[in-house]
Amino acid sequence: MLEINTSKVSRWDQHGREHVVRVQRAGMQRTISCDTCGWRKGAQFLPWLKAEEHLAEAHQATVDPTDRSA
Repeated sequence: MLEINTSKVSRWDQHGREHVVRVQRAGMQRTISCDTCGWRKGAQFLPWLKAEEHLAEAHQATVDPTDRSA
């Protein structure tokens, strides 16, 4: 049976808009996809870091909604 796990990385831009990149795992394969622009990429290593990089570079979304230190 194929097991698929999905998680997401959310960041907010300077205009208060939320941008989400989803990380899907099927066995050893991971795919990251952006809900905002449809960008997709396979990522074997550090998919969450690549998701954060895409959000920062493509959407200038750098505010982490889970960061409690601010």
